[in-house]
Amino acid sequence: MADAASAPFRILVLNQVSETGLQRLPAGRYFSGKELADPDAILLRSADMHGSAIAASVKAIGRCGAGTNNIPVEAMSARGVPVFNAPGANANAVKELVLAGMLLAARNLAPALAFVSSLDPAAVDLEQSVETGKKNFGGFELAGQTLGIVGLGKVGCLVADAAIKLGMNVLGYDPEITVDAAWSLPAQVKKAASVVDVLKNAHFVSLHVPLVDATRNLVNEQNVVLMRPGAVLLNFSRDGVVSDSAVLSALASGQLGWYICDFPEGKILRHPKIVALPHLGASTREAEENCAVMVADQLRDFLEHGNIVNAVNFPAVSMARESNYRVAISNANVPNMLGQISTAMARAGLNIHNMVNKSRGGMAYTLVDVESPVDESVIAALRAIDGVLAVRYLPLAASLVTTET
Repeated sequence: MADAASAPFRILVLNQVSETGLQRLPAGRYFSGKELADPDAILLRSADMHGSAIAASVKAIGRCGAGTNNIPVEAMSARGVPVFNAPGANANAVKELVLAGMLLAARNLAPALAFVSSLDPAAVDLEQSVETGKKNFGGFELAGQTLGIVGLGKVGCLVADAAIKLGMNVLGYDPEITVDAAWSLPAQVKKAASVVDVLKNAHFVSLHVPLVDATRNLVNEQNVVLMRPGAVLLNFSRDGVVSDSAVLSALASGQLGWYICDFPEGKILRHPKIVALPHLGASTREAEENCAVMVADQLRDFLEHGNIVNAVNFPAVSMARESNYRVAISNANVPNMLGQISTAMARAGLNIHNMVNKSRGGMAYTLVDVESPVDESVIAALRAIDGVLAVRYLPLAASLVTTET
């Protein structure tokens, strides 16, 4: 990495980020550190940014993971700042933890381990105690059981494939499944009609959905009672997707056999039928490297070329460089924006070589390549357009120099 004074791009790092990822930001062009004023971008894992002051210099935020609940995404959208994440980069790590969770429940491994830990290693009757005690922990095999999966993204598809290879039947539900996910989904997965359909017909239910208004308390007091008696609920998604009070009631009644999750909330700790892990879903060396590499590459492509891939609040926009002079514009998705942008450039005598504009909800993003240098007065005119949130000038001849709103 360059020193802070000479590097064109300054990256504030809020967590311990894999060095493999940081190495994707070339020395001489980037300087990263935990104490940086006026950073160009922020790179983080789980640090909570809500309530923190975010410098006006910040052009992008990169989350080394899938969820972005720890980032004020709406506020960043209002500033024209994309928030990048790494969907699928930790999918294999989460898949393996789901499999471990199913085995923990099916073989009663948590209480069995607690029993062994309670034994006196010096006891003369140790062997007899083991033989007597193991009768309390008899379980069942995964083969032949039905696994219900809610959410068929990258993780859900990998879990489905692994479960099928273990001899399980798989029932899946995702009303918004992507084309890529549909291609990745094993043909043996039976399509469910609803979340309720999954809950009613599965021995194990694994949740793989983001936490949004529509998924908050997705499993709740009204539908948890529909699960098969003794069923196992696995939540390696987000804690708010499941109602803790509903789980506790279902465990007390015997409707639910086990709850396995990655979120040790206070009210569910130390329950004999709950295994709460300390946010281990993406905690593998491989997952951390994969996430850091993906996000670092995305940040670099955005900072140097304006391209956007895997931003949770912006449309995906990429355009090959065919000119040395590029302008990137973030704006509200309102009528006649392209016309105003084109007019401002035409008045300055700029010939547009190529242009891409896409929108996502209330946000729109435009990349414009022109055939000659862009004067600061043009950038100022673009910024003055009502609805424009941010403008960046990205000349390839000096691709590390940007003009920022």
